[in-house]
Amino acid sequence: MLKQIPENYQPAPNLLEGRSILITGAGDGIGAAAARTYAAHGATIILLGRTVKKLEHVYDQIVKAGHPQPAIYPMDLEGARDSDYFELADNIDKEFSCLDGLLHNAARLDSLMPLEQYDLKIWARLMQVNLTAPFLLTHACLPLLKKSADASVMFTSSRVAHHGRAYWGAYGVTKAGCDNLMQILADEVENHTNIRANSIDPGAVRTRIRRQAYPAEDASLLPVPEDVMPAYLYLMGPDSREYTGEIFSV
Repeated sequence: MLKQIPENYQPAPNLLEGRSILITGAGDGIGAAAARTYAAHGATIILLGRTVKKLEHVYDQIVKAGHPQPAIYPMDLEGARDSDYFELADNIDKEFSCLDGLLHNAARLDSLMPLEQYDLKIWARLMQVNLTAPFLLTHACLPLLKKSADASVMFTSSRVAHHGRAYWGAYGVTKAGCDNLMQILADEVENHTNIRANSIDPGAVRTRIRRQAYPAEDASLLPVPEDVMPAYLYLMGPDSREYTGEIFSV
């Protein structure tokens, strides 16, 4: 059963003060909104994405607003090797000594099609970016997360993860896989560390992937990424400490 964020949740202004948080897909959409929002609540953000120009734009927005100076880490999750993830973790260790939060936000959709016609290259690409990359990144960063007094790992879920739907193919499979990966992680670390892991399903939000999936939809009727940020703050911050292994719906 999906859980709900507390109604009318109001995060403290300094909710994430002193925390270091890594966000994938931080260049636009929900990732960029989360970076700006977490920074506004005191966190130092590590902006990870494949397009440097987009990351620099988010970086400039955070700095201009007077929030803690973020770090930029360009990385293409599709082509990254195992060693690239450990190199990232090593750099975080040198710069921050630990990691207090990890938001797995980056994902690809590419196209919708029936399984009978599915392009195997697209299938492999989505498996790599949407499922294998979150595993590899979590695996590499676990020693850093264990150093935190209160670490939160957030995976991004979807309606199509909870019940399979025609034509959603690899995207639906990878999102269901991420929910299962999250639950395995939560179960393994629950009694041994200060790490908690949960998934968040943001629902229909005005993002690039939503436009790809529903090109004829009137996007002006959808909430913007900033509208769902209270839920992202709740799960990343200490107010949700009692929860792990859960899937939350916005």
